[in-house]
Amino acid sequence: MADPAHPYITNQEAAAKGIQPTFQVGDVNSPILQPCAKEEVRKRNEATLAGRAGLTRSAKCGPLGVPAFLLYQVLSTYIVQTPEKVLMISTQDHQVRQILLNRQHSENVKPSWFGESVGHYEGDTLVVDTVGINDKTYIDHYRTPHTDKLHVVERFRLVDNGMTLEANVHVEDTGAFTTPWNAIQRFRRTERDATQSPTGTIGEYYCAENPTEPFPQDPEQIPHADKPDF
Repeated sequence: MADPAHPYITNQEAAAKGIQPTFQVGDVNSPILQPCAKEEVRKRNEATLAGRAGLTRSAKCGPLGVPAFLLYQVLSTYIVQTPEKVLMISTQDHQVRQILLNRQHSENVKPSWFGESVGHYEGDTLVVDTVGINDKTYIDHYRTPHTDKLHVVERFRLVDNGMTLEANVHVEDTGAFTTPWNAIQRFRRTERDATQSPTGTIGEYYCAENPTEPFPQDPEQIPHADKPDF
């Protein structure tokens, strides 16, 4: 949650009220943070309050990971369902989550940005179990860290006569949190993406090549190569 002394002001709220927007500053006194996680949040808060941009991974064109992918709703998310897998495709940066259906986790899961997600249906609910997430992503927009022990279970179902997708999330990570915790995220159904494509197709979006978002004030610059890799 936000540090009570430094409430978060979104760009939309700032524009409506004519005030300065802020970056998100996390509450280091949260009782669920392990000491190591609390210290990481403290250091990131300190840098943000000193004037550095408190940007998320996605702002620097990096994968968000799980469960933070559920917070990435600047543009539309497409869901593709097949008998073998479910794909969740974010129009923003074209980030993709792959959920393999009706199988067990691999014997030795290699850590990756989105980890290994396996799912099955319980009635009208898609249950997704994710492990093997590397420790390079954040849990949320407060840049709360996690360890490679992170285990996330999501339950997706349609509510409101099919117009809302509800995701119930259960998070466990003994390396970062003192207790398991739960959250809910909801998404409004739309037949067209945020680019207003008349065909409803996935619109193109460029992140690292976007000249309008260079973030020169951020010490963690967008990755680039000085020479070709091949």
